[in-house]
Parts: sequence; C-alpha cells; structure tokens
Amino acid sequence: MMVSIKRAGAAIVAACAVAASSVASSPALSEPGQQWHFRVLLDGQDVGWHRYVVRAVDDHTEVESRAQFDVRVLFVNAYRYRHEARERWRGLCLEDLESRTVTNGTVEEVDAVATETALVVARRAGETRLPRCVMSFAYWDPRILQAERLLNPQTGEWLPVRVEARGTERVTVDGHALAATRHRISAPQLQIDVWYADGRWVGLEAETRGGRLLRYELQ
Repeated sequence: MMVSIKRAGAAIVAACAVAASSVASSPALSEPGQQWHFRVLLDGQDVGWHRYVVRAVDDHTEVESRAQFDVRVLFVNAYRYRHEARERWRGLCLEDLESRTVTNGTVEEVDAVATETALVVARRAGETRLPRCVMSFAYWDPRILQAERLLNPQTGEWLPVRVEARGTERVTVDGHALAATRHRISAPQLQIDVWYADGRWVGLEAETRGGRLLRYELQ
C-alpha cells in the first residue's frame, strides 16, 4: 500500500508525537531523560528532521516532539511540513495531548484529555470518546507490535492495525552497522516499516504514492 507524502509524514511523526504507552517501565527508557534525532530522507535526499524527548517527571512521563520537512522541486519549496506535540502519560495511559501540524499552510490541531471513564479526543471533525487507556504509535516501545488499534495524535484517528514480522537485516545507525529486526505496521492508507536493534527503535520507512521512499535514519 502506498501513501502520499502527507499521509506518510502523518504516520511517521506520530512516532514522536505520542508518549510511550509503556515508557515508564521500558528498560530502554529507564533513565530520567532520553532524546532521539532522526534524519529524514526522501529518495535518499535530505528533506528534514524529527526530534523528540521523553522525560520521567514525578509519577508521570512527558514527551515533547518536533518535526520539519521541506521538499523542493526546481528550487521551489513544493512541500512544507511542521509538527509540534506535547503529551503527558501516567503509567500506561495517556492523560493529555496537544498537537499542532501545519502542512502547506493547512493547520491540524488535536487535543485529548483523560476522564475517569474515557479518553476524550477533540479535533476539527468533532469529539470522540475512546477507551480510558489506549496505545498510540509509540514505535520506541516494541510492545507496540502486539497492538490491534493505535491512536494517531496528529489526526486524532484511532486506527485498526496489522503487524507482520519481516526478518532480520543490517541497518546503519550513526555510522555503525547493526543487526535489526524489521516489522511492517499496516493501517488504512498507511504502511510503515520499523526496525529494532536489541529492543531499541532505530529506523523507519514508508513508500509514498508515486513510489517515492521516505526514510528515517537515527543519528
């Protein structure tokens, strides 16, 4: 399944926009603060970056993320993408979310707040009440591979997903080759491949409409 650059970007930045559904207990994130910096390429050409920070604060976890893509055609900026999000989690459950995305001047905003019985998600299309504890596109937690539905914090959609193991491959992380397991996460109009090395998320890739390849490389 191929997706547009916009749809691929929406899915990929979901990785940084969401808080880890089980980040507080994940061994890879046991330190007080963790940071990731991904280089973003389209058909091998640099088009931007994706950075995020996960912090343990008292009895909850906070996530801040920013992403920026610029695709130029004949010296003209044909695609401009900006994304910012902040989330707060308590244990395994999302407590609140604020995200803002600007794609070629079009603005998307999502707010989510947990009540005693539900996660209330507000977006332009209206308000949705989801189960009290949901999992989102938290690629850094390998337990995401067991999920059947995931919340996209950019769009507010709660999507059914299917995960397939794709074997072991060699990937380059900051100039070093590592053995990593590959998995494919499929959802309506989305298909994302993710790589893990020793349980740590180290790469991501999506094919866009027209056969162009959008790739994240960990720096």
